[in-house]
Amino acid sequence: MALGPAILMFFILNNLLWATLAFSGIVGLLAIIYQPWKIDLKSVSNSIDHQLTSMENSSGLLLVSTENLSGIARLQQKKVSRKLQDHRNEIKPGVKFGKTVIFFFTCAGIGFILYQFHWFDTAENLNSSDEQEEIISFKPIDSVAGKTTPPKLVKQELIVSYPSYTNISSFTASNMNVKAVEGTRLTWKLQFDSAPDSVFMESMGNQYPMNFSNETYTRSSTVTGSGFYNFRFTDEQNASYTSDLFAIEAFEDQSPVIVINDLKQFETYKVDESKDISFETLLTDDFGLGEAYIIATVSKGSGESVKFREEKLSFKESISIGKKRQRLSKTMNLDALKMEAGDELYFYVETLDLKRPTPNKARSETYFAVIQDTATTSFAVEGSMGADLMPEYFRSQRQLIIDTEKLIEERSKLSKEAFNTESNNLGFDQKALRIKYGQFMGDETEGMEAQNTGEGTEHESHDDPLAEYSHDHDGNNEHNLVEVKENHEEEDAKNPLSEYVHNHSDPEESTLFSNSLKSKLRQALNIMWDAELYLRMYEPEKSLAYQYKALALIQEIKNSARIYVHRIGFDPPPIKDDVRLSGDLEEVSSFRKKENLEEQDASNSMRLAIGRLEDLKNNPQTISEEDKKLFENAGDELAVIAINQPGNYLDILQQLKSLTGNLEISEKTLTTVQHGLLKAVGELKPSPAKNIKFSGQLNNMVLEELAKNDE
Repeated sequence: MALGPAILMFFILNNLLWATLAFSGIVGLLAIIYQPWKIDLKSVSNSIDHQLTSMENSSGLLLVSTENLSGIARLQQKKVSRKLQDHRNEIKPGVKFGKTVIFFFTCAGIGFILYQFHWFDTAENLNSSDEQEEIISFKPIDSVAGKTTPPKLVKQELIVSYPSYTNISSFTASNMNVKAVEGTRLTWKLQFDSAPDSVFMESMGNQYPMNFSNETYTRSSTVTGSGFYNFRFTDEQNASYTSDLFAIEAFEDQSPVIVINDLKQFETYKVDESKDISFETLLTDDFGLGEAYIIATVSKGSGESVKFREEKLSFKESISIGKKRQRLSKTMNLDALKMEAGDELYFYVETLDLKRPTPNKARSETYFAVIQDTATTSFAVEGSMGADLMPEYFRSQRQLIIDTEKLIEERSKLSKEAFNTESNNLGFDQKALRIKYGQFMGDETEGMEAQNTGEGTEHESHDDPLAEYSHDHDGNNEHNLVEVKENHEEEDAKNPLSEYVHNHSDPEESTLFSNSLKSKLRQALNIMWDAELYLRMYEPEKSLAYQYKALALIQEIKNSARIYVHRIGFDPPPIKDDVRLSGDLEEVSSFRKKENLEEQDASNSMRLAIGRLEDLKNNPQTISEEDKKLFENAGDELAVIAINQPGNYLDILQQLKSLTGNLEISEKTLTTVQHGLLKAVGELKPSPAKNIKFSGQLNNMVLEELAKNDE
């Protein structure tokens, strides 16, 4: 029972000491309540009598010697002993372990959830709540410093002020190694027992003087990135002292995270069904959410006439500003967005955090919703004209397919007579469509045969719905048509330009289409004959296959008849024929560019320092000013690598910095620094170079002889 609350305390405070104290305190409290030291055989006997009625409150006889019992008591003792053996598995201890286990897992689970979602995050947690005080120690960097008594540091402070939007209060730390979010304000305060001549902060090769006020040296800086720094001061004797290196580890304020579950990427709705889109989204951020909304874009129309309308929608729940985790929901109705058949909706969730001055922004994937539309878009088939020459019935083959499929589905619901009538009507519609396509091919109509019954009369011809589209004056004059065609053939034979002229009197040439499109449309008309045939025979299933073939051919015609606009590009100047192929290069200027492509070695100073350290191992006292400059440059290169891994190179940086002083350096220090630099440099990258071939006197003589033979 004490272990559960102890684990909960550890997750909340992230401190093992407090968890141990909580465990010990609860154990002591429960021990006082339950008093386990008072449990004896008599209390156990009473518990057994209470649980097993078959004991007849006589289990206490088992604790008495047989010699001290009467005859009846002995018989009762044997009886109780036998029953106790038979029912011993029914005896339960006083502690209910089931409830105890549930209590333990409940406390542990609550603690884990609170820890996982950072409910008790503080700035101290980010910088290790159990940090130990670290006193800054200064070391002399030249031999003169050891002869004087330097000022002693008596107080050090680091004030960490997180940005206001994080809702983390400022705190003071004594450990100079700090981990903070970008934008955090750091203020250092140092106080000495006697005033030094000057105090500086050194960071990444730069030196910044610290301000002196009220016997305290202070400096403030805003965290913009990771790096290293140290303190340096000089005393009145101009002796210099420097501290160890300390690390500033900066981390970015992370963008919010958006999670949307159980929502399809693409959803299609029919016109007559409910068009609601419902979803939930989970938003999380490391320092708190600021704003969340939905960007919805409605697309209407198609092609060049498409129009877009963008709206900013709010969630059902209002967002709690500053909360790190929140679940929001939304139900969007497409009708409420004024969407119609064929319209499309694109939407995504966008959220911002509280970062200042520019908040982090995150957006989800884009989701699509479309309302189905059975109508197709219009198109033009004349390549040189930007006009739509095709009427609406040019696109009705798809509607015939839809009606045929619907008829097949409803076969079981319709009577045979009604089914045959509907199939025959579709056959008539297929025939009407074929006749309309035939007009664009220059074909003549079938005159009076366009009636449903097929038994046309003179009176019924006036009710022909296709009469206004028919060339009725040619309907009963087929022999004249043939004679006219032969006359045209004779005229064309006499005319030498006949094959190059577009003859509008020829029905095969009097068309809006090119020859390639005519052949495809002619094939589609032939397929429509078969589609109509099976509809007339009340077999729409067989007709459907031919209808799909006709639609595919129509789509090919549509795709092959698109309009293209000539691209306006660069027009080169005309070529002068008088100088063409003359070989005259007098006015042609040559251009030559030579560039040496060399990759900059980011570890050049470290490589040179490794070699120099090998030489200094035998004589460490010969460190020159050039060596100090080399070690300083090597330290700058190593600091760039160490920013991402401060724990691996902080000691090496510190020892490398000590080499730039005027103190005596041991061979062990040189070896340690050399090994650290070797680890940082790593393996050399391959550097391809041109092979220098051997060239001797004999080779040159052979080449000269070969050149003479070629001449």
